[in-house]
Order: sequence, then structure tokens, then C-alpha cells
Amino acid sequence: MAHERKIFQQLNDSLGALVVGQEEIIGQLLVALLSGGHVILEGVPGTGKTLLVKVLAQLIQAQFKRVQLTPDVLPSDIIGTNIFDLNSRTFTLVRGPIFTDILLADEINRTPPKTQSALLEAMEEQQVTLEGNTLALSPLFWVVATQNPLEFEGTYPLPEAQLDRFLFKLVVDYPAPTAEKRMLLNFQEGFAGKRPDLDKITTVTCVESLLEARQQAQRVKVDDKIIDYLLGLVQKTRKHPDLALGASPRAAVAWLKTAKSSAWLCDRDYVIPDDLKTIAIALLRHRLLLRPEAQLDGVKIENVITSILKQAPVPR
Repeated sequence: MAHERKIFQQLNDSLGALVVGQEEIIGQLLVALLSGGHVILEGVPGTGKTLLVKVLAQLIQAQFKRVQLTPDVLPSDIIGTNIFDLNSRTFTLVRGPIFTDILLADEINRTPPKTQSALLEAMEEQQVTLEGNTLALSPLFWVVATQNPLEFEGTYPLPEAQLDRFLFKLVVDYPAPTAEKRMLLNFQEGFAGKRPDLDKITTVTCVESLLEARQQAQRVKVDDKIIDYLLGLVQKTRKHPDLALGASPRAAVAWLKTAKSSAWLCDRDYVIPDDLKTIAIALLRHRLLLRPEAQLDGVKIENVITSILKQAPVPR
């Protein structure tokens, strides 16, 4: 067990050395990976979102594929299709990029809902249905979707049903000036962020070890008082006057699962309230919906989540 925890510390250090200034995002991304939950990375262009996922895939020796989503991308471009072979006079299955360990869905809000929904079954059930046949995906299968928060024209916001299938929504901000200077110095010393030499990156672990770590994390114990505390937080999101939509039962299960991962990474075999608090904003910000009048008043969803956490009595 100590070996697997050490692996995640090495992953954190290796990612932090290459993608500077995003330590918090890296930590939350690793929690999501350990939990097996899909992630939305939202940030302006040039903040290292794609680089972060590519380097992580290399560090764990996982198969990585990237899909650049545009308005003309079809579901078959992601899942695949059967193509008729004139020579053999049979249909041959050509698998799409979804058949991989880690899938980077770039600019997911720029592709139409029909194509977005092609990911639903895969994300929820780890399988796809192609022309009546059910095909299993990789045991690791993990989707990281990116989107630009500044572009609204020609975009298709994800519906609530699909947003709920993402474990975290992580907002990638600009790095601090000191971190950005370190990034410039790295470039000066020869590191090319656009085309990093991934072959020279020393791998830290393999997919099999990662799957074993997931099983260990879910064996973390949870006291009944923590369950009641979590349930109270979820109920408060459904009754808050500023919210039109609260956390779903799926969100509650995901919250508990992710809290176990956070506890495991902190070298504990039990969950404490802080494990729930530290991941609350990343887990809830895309699942809760503000009322129109609250939006007009300038209420931020992150502030609502923080107020809920402060109001709920913490178990001892």
C-alpha cells in the first residue's frame, strides 16, 4: 500500500516539474484519476491543459488519444464504424479513438449535442454500443474534456445529464508570476511545451498498479457520522434558496468515493470531514444550477458551496 501511495507522490512531483504553477489542479486531477472519475478542464488557451494530460498518460504508460471536437465531428468519428471491404466482401470494424486508456476530448462544447451524447454510455458504463453490438472499453478508461470559458458563439453547452457524469470540473487559471517565470526559464533551457519529448519522460508506474491503487482506496472506512454529514450537505444543496438544482444521488455517491481517495492519498484508512470539504467545489460547481434571480444578483456558485460547508455542523 505504501508503494502505491509513493507512486502518486512521484506523479505529483513529475507533473509539477513540467507543468509549473498548477499544483492544485494537478492534485485534484490525480484524485479524480484514483477515483476513476472523468474531468472537465476549463481554462483559456495556453494554460497547459493538453500538455498536462499528455504527460500524465506517459508517466503511467497509458494509451492516450486526443479528439479535436468541432461542429462537423460525428458520433462515428469518436466511436468508430463498420466499413465494407470490397475484396473480402465483409464488414470490418474500424474502432474510433474512444477505445483507449485516456481520451482527451478537446473543446467539448464546440461539438453538437448528438456527438457529445456519444460519450454518455462510455463514461457511465465503460462500454459502447456499435450497430447493436456492445463493446467493452479499457479497464482504466478515463475522459478528460477541455473547454474555453470565453467562447460562446458557435458553442453547445453540455446538458445537466452529461455534466453530472463528470466527477470534477477544474478551472485552470493563469499561473502566479513566480511560476510563470519558472516556466519561461524552462523554455530558455530547452523545454518545448508544444512538442515535449515524451520518450525522455521517465515512467512512474503502469496501468495495472493504478488499478490496484483504485481498489485499495475504495477499502477506506467511512463512519456513520461522516455518511450523515455528507447526506446533510447534499440535502442543503437541494433546499438552498439560491439554487434551482441541487446535487443528485449520483453526485452523493461520487462525493463519498472521492473522499475515500483523498483520505487514502493522505495515508489514512478512514474519512474525515476535511476530505469532503477539500473536493466540494470541484465536485459540485458543474452540478448545481443557480436560480435566474441569483445570477442577476451576481451570486457565484463557488460562494454558495462555501456557505453550505460553513452552515453544516461538522461531526466530531
